[in-house]
Amino acid sequence: MNNEKKSLLGLTLSEMKQIAVACGMPAYIGGQMAQWIYQKHVKDINDMTNISKANREKLAEKYEIGCMPPIDAQHSKDGTIKYLFPVHNCQLTPQSDSTQQKFVETVFIPEAGGRATLCVSSQVGCKMNCLFCQTGKQGFEGSLSATDILNQIYSLPEVDELTNIVYMGQGEPMDNIDNVLRSTEILTASYGMAWSPKRITVSSVGIKGKLQRFLNESECHVAISLHSPIPEQRAQIMPAQRGMGIEDVVGLLRNYDFTHQRRLSFEYIMFGGFNDSNTHARAIVKLLHGLKCRVNLIRFHQIPDVPLHGSDEKRMEAFRDYLTAHGIFTTIRASRGQDIFAACGLLSTSRKISQIRNEEN
Repeated sequence: MNNEKKSLLGLTLSEMKQIAVACGMPAYIGGQMAQWIYQKHVKDINDMTNISKANREKLAEKYEIGCMPPIDAQHSKDGTIKYLFPVHNCQLTPQSDSTQQKFVETVFIPEAGGRATLCVSSQVGCKMNCLFCQTGKQGFEGSLSATDILNQIYSLPEVDELTNIVYMGQGEPMDNIDNVLRSTEILTASYGMAWSPKRITVSSVGIKGKLQRFLNESECHVAISLHSPIPEQRAQIMPAQRGMGIEDVVGLLRNYDFTHQRRLSFEYIMFGGFNDSNTHARAIVKLLHGLKCRVNLIRFHQIPDVPLHGSDEKRMEAFRDYLTAHGIFTTIRASRGQDIFAACGLLSTSRKISQIRNEEN
């Protein structure tokens, strides 16, 4: 891919119209470009056949679609597939090595009944540094552009099978709010991929100011990483608690209506002897009282050098039953892709990139 050319993938309709005019073409050609990219999924400007050859050549001098296929795929015994996507236009940190190609992991999760979910990444690594998450151990190298977020969907081999998208891969979406909002706009816009916001869920630990902006500017579902209802304990495993406490997060959420189509959920990884007691269950009921939401209990997947272990199945079921009995709809999320390190908290490109670079040398 010629990095000197700019990507069309990730641009809004108005931006494509501006490009058309700047190239000496009528503005309506920008609409044709958007249709070819977001609805017909072309991979090359030359495939936009209702645009004249001369105009396609003008476009191709400065622009390209910007899609890049995954370079690796790992298949789980349960049908989950973890893809490794190259990153084209990452907003790197000053400390990151700009000479090295960056990558992110994306997880395709097929389910019974024709449902298929894609877990996309929003950053290379993550700066939240949650104790229980392998991505945080990787460190933070930069935020993905809207091009790179959408490319995980656009260039997915199973793109036509997708029914749902979750921003629960590598990175904290609210820490990359501009590009996340741009990508969800394009996903849901009539000129874009025309997805219903009900098919998209964006997760967050809670970032002051940015979570509120997302709630105001997007209609997509919201998932909050809870993991402990006790502020002091949550701070032990989630440094973000010190920036925006869980009480502040819940207080903000109470200003929004989740009684209709938009859904609010709380993610809760269960650690044996740490956050799975009756005291924690009662604290969750108190914290979320009167809030229309659901709680998803998640099995902990062990990572190196972390002194936590998962709750057993009996304890998880008792925890679920207590919350349900007290008016909070609660489920135990099925664990998928653990054998290929694709399950919750296990995404990290470090191991795979080291392998690839060793093979190149």
